[in-house]
Amino acid sequence: MLLAMGLGGAVNAQLNNYKYIIVPKKFDAFKSVNEYQTSTLVKYFFEQNGFNVVYDDAMPVDLAGNRCLGLIADLVDDSSLFSTKVTITLKDCNNVEVFRSVEGKSKIKEYDEAYKDAIQKAFVSYAGMDYAYEPKKEEVKSEAPVTVSFKDDVKSVEKESKEHVVEQKATLEEQVYKSVEPKPSSIVRGSDKDKMATIPTSLLYAQPTENGYQLVDSTPKVVLRLEATSMENVFMTDFQGNNAVVFQKDGKWLLEYSENGKKVQKELNIKF
Repeated sequence: MLLAMGLGGAVNAQLNNYKYIIVPKKFDAFKSVNEYQTSTLVKYFFEQNGFNVVYDDAMPVDLAGNRCLGLIADLVDDSSLFSTKVTITLKDCNNVEVFRSVEGKSKIKEYDEAYKDAIQKAFVSYAGMDYAYEPKKEEVKSEAPVTVSFKDDVKSVEKESKEHVVEQKATLEEQVYKSVEPKPSSIVRGSDKDKMATIPTSLLYAQPTENGYQLVDSTPKVVLRLEATSMENVFMTDFQGNNAVVFQKDGKWLLEYSENGKKVQKELNIKF
């Protein structure tokens, strides 16, 4: 508690020495990948607090060559029979704990909602840190030009920074938990089938919902709702009033649907 709440300035300066936060696709406390959407939520909340976050299987070139550029996130699960309790820690490349959040607690019975609630409460420790990466002098001299690759979305650091600010205009509750009704989007539905449907080519943010994700643009407004399936990286959705599927292939996210008896595919730029 003292480290998380009482030494904010010193801890913030220390975290600024690290360029990335690495989030495992599977935390040691759980049996399956992204169980209860824990990895998705931890990555999401770090991004909401201004950190540059990557999954452990999608590291950019500079981080893959020097793991000490990043801190590894971990979710410590101390849940009991009657409550869900989690703590979010950060360790350096030598497995030394650099920061530990306060314990987030929830008494919600449903596991999915309980972990969402507890993780959100734990992240109060990371709020307001004003994180900004400050490379050490030796890193500035030796660090080669970097191409940032997020596997699911490839873009420049400048573009990501601008879009991140826009994303934060909505509150956490609106983005993750309220699942607000979508505003009119550019997707054509129902009686408008005879018109040409358009899919935004700009970045879409994937926000966790009870059954999958909702994709929102920078307005923010909901563009598509994705329903999880038993297959990894395959989601069902509704497009033009018909069933459609969103899936990952060769590192790209594709929307596939039928039009005049023929299959049509459109590429989506999604950030999870």
